Amino acid sequence: MTELDAVIVGAGQAGLGVSYFLQRDGRKHVVFERGRIGESWISQRWDSFRLNTPNFMNVLPGLPYDGPEPDGFWSRDEYVAYLRSYVDHWRLPVRTGATVVSVEQAQGEGRFTVRTTTGGQAEEPVSSRSIVIASGSQRTQKLPPTRDRLPRDILQLHTGDYRSPAALPPGAVLVVGSAQSGCQIAEELLLSGRTVYLSTSKVGRVPRRYRGRDILEWWIDSKFLDVTYASLEDKSIVRAPQPQASGIGRYGHTLSLQHLARQGAVILGRLLDVNAGTLILGDDAAANVRYADGFSLRQKDGIDAYLARAGITPPPLEEDPADAPDPEAACVSPLRRLGLGDAKVSTVIWATGFGGDFSWIHVPAFDAEGKPHHQQGVAPVPGLYFIGFPWLRSRKSGIIYGVEDDAQFIAAALAKQLG
Repeated sequence: MTELDAVIVGAGQAGLGVSYFLQRDGRKHVVFERGRIGESWISQRWDSFRLNTPNFMNVLPGLPYDGPEPDGFWSRDEYVAYLRSYVDHWRLPVRTGATVVSVEQAQGEGRFTVRTTTGGQAEEPVSSRSIVIASGSQRTQKLPPTRDRLPRDILQLHTGDYRSPAALPPGAVLVVGSAQSGCQIAEELLLSGRTVYLSTSKVGRVPRRYRGRDILEWWIDSKFLDVTYASLEDKSIVRAPQPQASGIGRYGHTLSLQHLARQGAVILGRLLDVNAGTLILGDDAAANVRYADGFSLRQKDGIDAYLARAGITPPPLEEDPADAPDPEAACVSPLRRLGLGDAKVSTVIWATGFGGDFSWIHVPAFDAEGKPHHQQGVAPVPGLYFIGFPWLRSRKSGIIYGVEDDAQFIAAALAKQLG
């Protein structure tokens, strides 16, 4: 049986970041990836997808962005190419096509036994002194039970399966969920000429640019992204979805429900149920518009407060029609019921997010719902670590920009454990 210092599960940005530090420190390790390098970016993103953070923020330790557009937005394929070049540049020990099917503790040895399959065939188990779970919380699609009550002739897709408007059958499209993915897909469908019904939820919005800079640049300068999980008084905000925004266009652009309505989207409330081919909708669409408007205003006020504290003269404001508030929620449809047949809806796209699946880890480090116990990524079981979760340690843990700090922290904790 092969003996290792560490096994990393997952060759996305988080796993590769940890591998970089272990390689630097001379730790004997391997990165197992069930698919290809950056598999989630390849298989769970649509064809026109672009990252929502500027290029200069989308890099891993030791390989900075070298141009030509640091304030632009990489496509899905461009970012996957960067991850592959990262592996090649640092000669990281990645094994693709190797699915980890079981992680167990070796009795009384302070080690873990890792079992994998390649092409469906079992491989020789690996023994490791530590395990880093970098498979993230995006492994399984979340789908509500209402999907089972839709007419059978309607095509249903999760955002992880959607690829392009051209791949859908003719007809209108219902998008359920108005966080980043739902709004971005709704806009792409509208621009392709589709009729789009958007069932909304309570999601924040940010202006793409504010006072001449991308909002994320202001968040870096003001230390907004450095707020730690431990410092939060209200821990419930960690469950909030990422705010609405888009990386499409030279500098990206602002997304809002009123902006989508002006393009033709029918803005609906939450999908409550389906009865005989008719959608039953909530009356919360107006509240969702006002919540997003208020969220954007608070972000801009926070930046202005930072400028005042720092004694910086505020750069001039720029006009952004997509960010203009809609206090009367005039963009909202009054519909509380929608007959799918009458609306000629042929496709439903579930923008309802992803969840984690850790059933293959047979170690007592999970709660009754299967969520991992950890403090800043360090599990109560010695030698077990997690990385790649939103708010693992700070607000930036949920984006690529936070990988370097989190990976360095986990690598240091692992080194202390190994001695």
